Amino acid sequence: MLLLKNVRKSYREPAGTSLPILDIPHLEVAAGEQVVLQGRSGCGKTTLLSCISGLTAVDDGKIVIGKHDITQLSEMARDRFRAQHIGFVFQTFNLLPAFTALENVLLGMTFTGQKIDRRRAEKYLAEVGLSHRLHHKPSMLSVGEQQRVAVARALSNQPLLLLADEPTANVDPAHQQQIIDLLRSVCRQENIAMLLVTHAPEVANQFERIEQLEELNQVLQHSP
Repeated sequence: MLLLKNVRKSYREPAGTSLPILDIPHLEVAAGEQVVLQGRSGCGKTTLLSCISGLTAVDDGKIVIGKHDITQLSEMARDRFRAQHIGFVFQTFNLLPAFTALENVLLGMTFTGQKIDRRRAEKYLAEVGLSHRLHHKPSMLSVGEQQRVAVARALSNQPLLLLADEPTANVDPAHQQQIIDLLRSVCRQENIAMLLVTHAPEVANQFERIEQLEELNQVLQHSP
């Protein structure tokens, strides 16, 4: 389902030198497999998710999702592929402030080119405990509620791959387990591959497979 091969990414520093961030010889996640990605703060976890989603272009290597090597797609084609096949729960939520919780989820469906399914959107918002907040805009929601809207939106397009960047970081303990249970249940039922970044041991310990970015990334292995 997801295959990374010899993926490299560097950033240009102000002085003009190149700063290597990622050098990953191999990473593979099967359809329906649920994998936690861990690593110290600032080691490149978010950058890796951004590259896998096609938001950030890699310098070299292959990223294959399903049967598509997204590194061979144009930026516009990557955007279209992401909307149709990848669910992404961002740390910063990325909700549209002028639209309600329900509208944010429906808009996520719109970008896929699929038929809008209001009942499905309402179902996922209800499952993250927001059935009473459907018509509230992000400014009227708590940080934790905004995160839960983002989770519902990511699941709404029935993706092949779900990327979740600290999906419970801004959620109170009462809803943390609810979100993890929902993500795991939907991915299991719909055979969605999931790569989840978390620092929370109580979250990570629920997953059978945990990958450490320091062990995958040759840049970190060679750094002092």
